[in-house]
Amino acid sequence: MNRKTIKALLAIACAGAAVFAQAKPPQPKSKKEAEALMAIQNAADVDSRIAAIENVLTKFADTEYKPALLNMAAMLYQQKGDQEKMVIYAERALQADPNDYQAMIMLGQNLAAHTREFDLDKEDKLARADKYANDALKALQTAEKPNPSLTDEQWNEAKKGLVGQAHEILGTAAMLRKKYDVAVNEYKAAADAEAPNVEPATLVRLAAAQNQAGKPDEALATIDKVMATPNLDARIRSVAQAEKARAAQIKSGGSKPASSPGAAPATPQPEPVNKP
Repeated sequence: MNRKTIKALLAIACAGAAVFAQAKPPQPKSKKEAEALMAIQNAADVDSRIAAIENVLTKFADTEYKPALLNMAAMLYQQKGDQEKMVIYAERALQADPNDYQAMIMLGQNLAAHTREFDLDKEDKLARADKYANDALKALQTAEKPNPSLTDEQWNEAKKGLVGQAHEILGTAAMLRKKYDVAVNEYKAAADAEAPNVEPATLVRLAAAQNQAGKPDEALATIDKVMATPNLDARIRSVAQAEKARAAQIKSGGSKPASSPGAAPATPQPEPVNKP
């Protein structure tokens, strides 16, 4: 999940107990539970917020906020870069709420990013990643605002980011299967969903897929968009320049690049996000 999407969702999730809106909004069952929930909102940093979530889940095991708290913990661990604990909490969140599209996306991203070409269980992991992504896209079609106080613009922005991330998972899986035309289509869908705020890393992945698909002119056009990004991260710029060189090589009659089909994970990932 990219930087902007995490920030938007954490802003939603950390706005207070009232954000966990459902058909029947959950309620604290005691004054002590309400105080423990408020401690999550008032936490000064990520580790303190995780500790406050754990406190609620441990002391108030029957809390109606359990699905939302598990999801928030998974996002916070992803923010910290602790993928192992992210997976644990995302899986628990999905058990608590089978329609948790955020958990699906986090789990799908983890599988796609940590699958390698010669893994013995490669296809199993990619099939699971595909399922998480497709299930998330389906859930998002009918997903309602997690908080009625959100504006339509805020919710649409967050949802677009999630749709884009689901398509990126499918694109990465296609790259690893060397289905480059499929990867191009999925990365294009990701970029279209996130427009006009598409992440440069998404475009670099698209350019890599276009190069592998033998479409260097399209790759060069995509790279031009990346290079036009203000304050472009140096790591993203470096990878983009490499893809530009590959496109030029292909156009000059050279062979297609022998880069890893898992080009998306090789693109620098966003830095952990500070608490909004």
